[in-house]
Amino acid sequence: MSTIAYKRILLKLSGEALMGEDQYGINPAVMGKIVSEIKEVSKLGVEIAIVVGGGNIFRGMKSTNDALERVTADYMGMLATVMNALALQDAMKLAGLVPRIQSALRIDQAVEPYIRGRAMRYLKDGKIVIFAAGTGNPFFTTDTAAALRGMEMNVDIMLKATKVDGIYTSDPKTNPDATRFDRLSFDEAISKNLQVMDATALTLCRDQKLPLNVFSIFKMGALKRIITGEDEGTLVTI
Repeated sequence: MSTIAYKRILLKLSGEALMGEDQYGINPAVMGKIVSEIKEVSKLGVEIAIVVGGGNIFRGMKSTNDALERVTADYMGMLATVMNALALQDAMKLAGLVPRIQSALRIDQAVEPYIRGRAMRYLKDGKIVIFAAGTGNPFFTTDTAAALRGMEMNVDIMLKATKVDGIYTSDPKTNPDATRFDRLSFDEAISKNLQVMDATALTLCRDQKLPLNVFSIFKMGALKRIITGEDEGTLVTI
């Protein structure tokens, strides 16, 4: 068995990652690949918590929502994360994993409410905990929710799964001269305004000394390489 560098992790999975190259929604093939990567890490004995976003559903409807009040829009976004969590849960069950969803919004017929002690027990029992509905409050992003849940779950590292293989000086999709950082400090990431996460999430991680790794979920084996201590993505530390 491979030696693991991190026993318990928080994986921040964006809604955009679930749609792949589609315009909105969930791409089943992409979902299957992501779950396969998670399963490989679970087999190593790593305890896995996941915070899922909702941008693939809510942003797909954005053109019809320009007149919405910010608070209303944020609650709609939280509900979108619950939809993604349910889809992720089903895909994990099909792969032989044992997931549990906990939501910051009460939707008891569909998902459990967030209860920290219960979530901790699930992790210790080898179940994968999917946190939905962000923090349950408007004006806070799912990045901030991921930082918060990571701290509450006492994880060893927070992993942000994106479509690019780390943090760059600028958007590599629009700037071919952009260069990737291997390592950064939280202060550098904040001061350079690199747009990897919102400032609140970065500040929370910095203040609680929770390391962050930004990597591509679409790069085969990347998640496992991080867990086994290999150089992958961009590591952000104090």
